[in-house]
Amino acid sequence: MSAAQTAVVTGGGAGLGEAIARRLHEHGYGVAIADVDGYAADAVAGQLDGSGHTAKGYGVDVRARAALEDLLSRVLTDFGGVHVLVNNAARTRATPLLEITTDELDDVLAVNVGGTFQACQIFGAHFAEQGYGRIVNMASLAGQNGGTATGGHYASSKGAILSATKVFARELAPRGVTVNAVSPGPQDSPMVRSIVGEENLESFASTIPVGQLGDPAFVGDTVALLASPAAASVTGACWDVNGGLYLR
Repeated sequence: MSAAQTAVVTGGGAGLGEAIARRLHEHGYGVAIADVDGYAADAVAGQLDGSGHTAKGYGVDVRARAALEDLLSRVLTDFGGVHVLVNNAARTRATPLLEITTDELDDVLAVNVGGTFQACQIFGAHFAEQGYGRIVNMASLAGQNGGTATGGHYASSKGAILSATKVFARELAPRGVTVNAVSPGPQDSPMVRSIVGEENLESFASTIPVGQLGDPAFVGDTVALLASPAAASVTGACWDVNGGLYLR
């Protein structure tokens, strides 16, 4: 592998995860793109590097601990090392709060919280052993303000990710590993467009203080900054990219 460092991006086969994977690759990282849709992950990797030297796709269901352990093993074999983990994989549902079923709640929490927590454990242990690592968890404005366009289970899961970020940051800091979160507000992404509806985008954007949806590529740049070796003094933090919808 020709890149200096390797980054794993879960949920990297589409949407915001794809944008993050693309920006990390542009910043010089080798990128392991993990997604429950392995074909989508392969397609993105092929677009980034058809030779497979600096980008490779992996079919992974983050709900399964064994699948995450296998992902780490395969990335180490394919790239020779791993230095960055971006926990982006998520289930997004906009079901009305009082209509959320037990099965739907369990599914959203299993992916968003369980997948992120287990990946932090597995990759965090590896990073701690090697004395260096960067973990960036994708939280959300919804986890800070209770959500607006998204479901209560999604908002709750993202709030849990913010807490988990602090827990892992405290645990891993003495061993050269930083753990941070990024909380995007509404982005100009397929997910947001599908939830809001194309016909409602203009009026929806008018409710954002800056008057426009966010740029997923900028979120990717934010992740790359937190993932960089120079970001050693930033851990346990949450960087907001929400257009002024939540101020603190």
